[in-house]
Formats: sequence, C-alpha cells, structure tokens
Amino acid sequence: MTYRVLVSDKLAPEGLERLQAEAGIEVDHQPGLSPEDLLAKIGEYDGLVVRSGTKVTEDVIAKGERLKVIGRAGIGVDNVDVAAATRRGIVVMNTPGGNNVTTAEHAISMTLACARHIPAADASLRSGKWERSKFTGSEVTGKTFGVVGLGNIGRVVADRAAGLKMKVIAYDPFVTQETKPLEVELVTLNELFERSDFISVHVPATADTKNLIDAAAIERMRTGVRIINCARGGIVDEGALADGLRSGKVGGAAIDVFVDEPPASDHPLLGLPGVVVTPHLGASTGEAQTNVAVAIADQVSAFLCRGAITAAVNMPALTPEQREHLGPFLDLAEKLGSLVSQLGSTDAEPAGAPVSLDVEYKGEVADHGTKTVTAAILRGLLVPILGDDLNYVSAPVIARERGISVQETISTQPGDFRNRISVSVSFASGARHVVAGAVFGRQTVRLVKMNDFFLEAVPDGFILMLHNRDVPGVVGQVGTLLGKSGVNIAGLELGREGIGKRAVSLFHVDDPVSDEVLDELRKLPEVLNAVLLRL
Repeated sequence: MTYRVLVSDKLAPEGLERLQAEAGIEVDHQPGLSPEDLLAKIGEYDGLVVRSGTKVTEDVIAKGERLKVIGRAGIGVDNVDVAAATRRGIVVMNTPGGNNVTTAEHAISMTLACARHIPAADASLRSGKWERSKFTGSEVTGKTFGVVGLGNIGRVVADRAAGLKMKVIAYDPFVTQETKPLEVELVTLNELFERSDFISVHVPATADTKNLIDAAAIERMRTGVRIINCARGGIVDEGALADGLRSGKVGGAAIDVFVDEPPASDHPLLGLPGVVVTPHLGASTGEAQTNVAVAIADQVSAFLCRGAITAAVNMPALTPEQREHLGPFLDLAEKLGSLVSQLGSTDAEPAGAPVSLDVEYKGEVADHGTKTVTAAILRGLLVPILGDDLNYVSAPVIARERGISVQETISTQPGDFRNRISVSVSFASGARHVVAGAVFGRQTVRLVKMNDFFLEAVPDGFILMLHNRDVPGVVGQVGTLLGKSGVNIAGLELGREGIGKRAVSLFHVDDPVSDEVLDELRKLPEVLNAVLLRL
C-alpha cells in the first residue's frame, strides 16, 4: 500500500530524502500553500508534515478524510488544533529536543545584541555615520538575569547566562529547590520582576501565560530593564512593552516572536529605538532544521508503514489493539491529571510544584498495563504549565527531572466502580488534591470524586466550579448572573457533604467565564469560591 504525505512547509533536504526513500511513501512537497489550497488538497493525503507556517485548523482536519498523522518538525504544536485531531483519531507528533540548544543560543545572542545596541550600530555605520557615543552599551557581567520558565530551553539559557558571569534567578512553579540547576536561585515571579536587569521568558503559550508580562508587571520592574522574548508571541504584552519603552521604564527589548506573524509594518515595536527584532529565528540553524526534519520524517514513515508511534503529543506508543482497550482510560487519565493541576493552581495560597503522584487502578485498565496510563496522568498534570507540546514520552522524563515521585497501586478490593482511576497529588506547599474517575461500558468516562465530594460529572469543556454553602437559591443566583453576562449553561452536576453544609457545583458552560464575572460570583453571600476549569 502507498501512503501519500503532504509537506506544506519548507523542510531540510535530509528530511525530504528520508521520507522519499521509504518504500510505501509518496511525498508531495508544496511549501507556501494558501489556506484555501490546503483545504482543497488535504483530503488526498494520509499524512501531513508542517513547521510553524502552516495552520492546521479544525477545518483542515475535517477536510482531511484520509489523514492519519500530522508531524510537526519542531517542538511547538500551537499551530495544530490538537483537540480536533484527537477527536478524529489522528496522531499528532512533534520532535522534542531537536532545537533546544539553538533556541537558547538565540536568546543569549538577542540579550547581548540588546545590551550593546549591535543592530542599530551596524545600520548607522552602513549609512555612513560614526556614532560611537550614541551606542554606549551595558556589560552583562555581574548583572541579574531573570529566567521565566526552567524547561529544556530555559535551563540551557540559565547555564549560558551563568557562563557569562551573570547572577541567574528563575521562576518556575514546577521546579523545586532539589531539582533546580545549581547555579540558579529560585524566586517568586514578583521578586524576579523586581530584581532583574534582564528578563528572558521561556514558557509555553497557554491561557495562564498570555500577557504574563503586562503593564502591571513592567511597573514592578527596575527602571532600564531589558526584556527578551524568544518563546511565543503574546507572553509579553506588546502594547505594554511599547509603552514601557517610550516612558523609559524599559531600557531595551529583544523580540523574536509576535502575536501576529509577520507583524504589521506599523507595529509599534518596529519603530522604537532600543528594540532588537528578528523574524522568529529561534530554531533557525542548519543543525536544528536538519535534526527536526530527519526526526519527523522517520516518525511519520514509521507510523504509516509500521504502526509505530513515537513522540506523539496526543497518543501513547501502543498497538492498535491496546489503543482500542485503553483509549477511554487514557482520555480519563489525562483529564484527571489536568484537573488536579488546575485545583492546585486555584488554591487560596499557591500550591507550588507537585512533589508526588499516587495513582490507584481498579478494573480492566490493570490488565493492559498501567505505565502508559500513568504517563497520560503526568501529561495532564504538567501541560497546564509546560504547554501542549509535552508528550507521553517526555512527561515521565520531565517528572523525574523535577523530582516528582510516582507511585502506582493496583487494587483488587471490591469498590463502588468496576473500572476506576484515583489520582492523588501532593504539592510543595503541603496541599494535597485527590480526584477519581470511572469508565462505564467501552467509552463513557465520568469524574466521580473531587477531594471530599462524590459526584458523577462529565469531564469535558469549560466548567465553572463553585464551592458554596448548600442552601436554597444558589443555583438560581448563579444562573441569573451568567445569563446577564451572555454565558449559556450546558449542564450542571452537584456534590455535597450534607444538607446545609459545603457543596461543590460544576456548571458546564459553552464559553469561558470572564474574570469579571468570576469576581461577581465570589461576591455572592453563599459562594465560597469560583474558578474556571478547562478539560
């Protein structure tokens, strides 16, 4: 059988050659396809290989009737609708680690270019001027370098900055004192803002990291701070950064990524002095492009021709038979991990990094092996902080690197549900959250316990979670407030300790609930807390 693979972005020749050399693979290399052309063509292909240029939307996936695998030559999968692909049973693969060093080196290069005004001085000299005094720079030796996010790239950046004799401090809620690099001091985010001379961000683009550095954050920083973003557009509020540069609060910026790429010609950051910009070059070295191209070529061809799954962000390495049996358990496991992570992040006091995971299995899942299901729990636990590009292979590795102990128990005791997974996570603060879910029949998954509350809830979509006193009228008040705000309620599940005691209410809503509405809900006399969950 011959499988057709569309490569819709430029790929290193070594990767194309690997794909073309595979018996049973027919390669169509068409970089630069318009969205309309991609929609028209995608139905003819079994596989799609992209870099960052192609946007693999829900519409593209719906049109890809033969599509079995999407391969991203790189680590970030924010240009792929992973949820839509998962619903269709399409494997989404990435190439973790292929460009870590390259991206980190670019961040350090941008730091030095910003400190010494290198691009502006180069342009000035080329225009016939000799303006030495205008471009007086700053040494980096002895300066405080703040790293936001100590993932694979952030750790390399921290190491290189320490090599430049900078004082390196870092913020990462998933890193403990025991698992941090030796040369790095862990601090809170606010302390990092207040102490740093240079700030470099290395976190994924998630709802929690959007505009992580905004006007309020910049106001806390030292006057003259320099900000570097080689991670993802939108982590730094571009408008707030421009305002900070104009006012002199921010002394310089080095930006490789933008919310909209390419940015408009009148983008404010492109016209301001003290700003170094590059067109998303973080992973753009010959070595990195060859590494990720060869890796994704091997992964895609191995899956199509031999059924092997490697570095998939939405699918573990399983045979088709195992996937059929474990599919609903994996779905449930990842959502339980995500839920307990979100519960930790919404505590009144920050829970900090997870330090231990205890999982109890009961039922058929134990007959097919629990290792992959535990990996799914870990992925769900870590994705809210580390981003969607984390996969079933890397999640257990990163958990070990961050000192998270993992304990599995298989229970043979009779219980309330035949097929049940219970997840307990302890956090650095001492907080502990316990959730449990069950699989009914072949496909139906339900959340059956959340800390002290027993219930039966659908773990999917946007969920408004309220802790409230179990008294009449609470649901009505909440419904009225949501209705006034244009938020539609799709479903409701309740759990309580007893009549008049504490209760939990889960409102399934069609759209996210704004922070303003959450604040209004918290003001209701019988509501103890209100948070938005995403599952």
